[in-house]
Amino acid sequence: MSEQVPSVDGILTARELVATGDTIAEWQLPNGMIPWFPGGHTDAWNHTEAAMALLVTGHRREAERAFDWLRAHQRTDGAWHQYYVDDGVEQDKLDANCIAYPAAGIWHHYLLTRDQGFLEEHWTMIELAIDFVLDLQTPRGEILWARHADGTPWSFALLTGSSSICHSLRCAIAAAEELGHERPDWELSASRLTHTVAHHPEAFAPKTRWAMDWYYPVLSGAVGGDRGRDHLAGRWDAFVMEGKGVRCVSDRPWVTAAETCECLIAHLAVGQGDIAKDMFEWAQSLRHDSGHYHTGIVYPQEVHFPGEERSTYTAAAVILAADALWGEGPASRLFTDPSSLPELIEVECDHLCEATDASDSSAVPTAGD
Repeated sequence: MSEQVPSVDGILTARELVATGDTIAEWQLPNGMIPWFPGGHTDAWNHTEAAMALLVTGHRREAERAFDWLRAHQRTDGAWHQYYVDDGVEQDKLDANCIAYPAAGIWHHYLLTRDQGFLEEHWTMIELAIDFVLDLQTPRGEILWARHADGTPWSFALLTGSSSICHSLRCAIAAAEELGHERPDWELSASRLTHTVAHHPEAFAPKTRWAMDWYYPVLSGAVGGDRGRDHLAGRWDAFVMEGKGVRCVSDRPWVTAAETCECLIAHLAVGQGDIAKDMFEWAQSLRHDSGHYHTGIVYPQEVHFPGEERSTYTAAAVILAADALWGEGPASRLFTDPSSLPELIEVECDHLCEATDASDSSAVPTAGD
């Protein structure tokens, strides 16, 4: 692995970024689990994000302990429960997006280390997880949000979750190709899912209040180019507080560092580097002297929320955003260049629409916020 650590000129030095990686390592439990904060829970998505950030900042041993924790806690059906605490399961729901994301983390590890043995060692974990997730795909292409612990599926899909799964699935396909495994079913599923995210907003429960539903189709690579830029510009005023950051919801002045950093990566993905760098600078207002990052801040009071919480997933989002802005690392382009992942196969749009009509899967109930 390269000894270089990212930096963002004029905003954050490599030394400062390593200090932020240190804060994640500091809060990792002896068993490898990375809680949101001391005494808190974790989920497979944020745990994976934190492991990726550890690797970027040179904490390879800690990152691999985190992946070992995932492998040790994976169910036999490929899933992970929604939330874990140090001594067991806190919430037993099976969230498809969280279950898919470790594939992105393992592929990220391979890009940084070129350790094929590690990739092979975790292939079964990826395969089981992705097969579990794709069992929740509808005929049109979206992925239902979750299953109850007894296996009963939720009745609706979420745009943010399905968007993130687009990217995770392409990472899983990349891993399969690297190891010589053919998974044409995954390739078809990825194409159907990406098409639905990009062209069928009616497939998803309405959650337009949330910033992630705004920028995730672009962050995932499902919506790119001029269309991606137009998409981001379309709700900029609803979610962005100039000079401060991205609101997590459109109707409250609650800015979070994680949403700001994810959103800036989406802007990078459509060639808007100047906007992305500005947003990264805004996020530094949430930096603590220790290298931790506060989860959020309320304006105009400038009060941190929740309480004085500083979270590992927020630190991880900052680190991955810095790597993307830096652009010189072997994994820097993972979230900003869709062409760095296997190309999507062509799908027949008419066929997808016919499948939608036949299954009546457009009847998505309204989900509560």
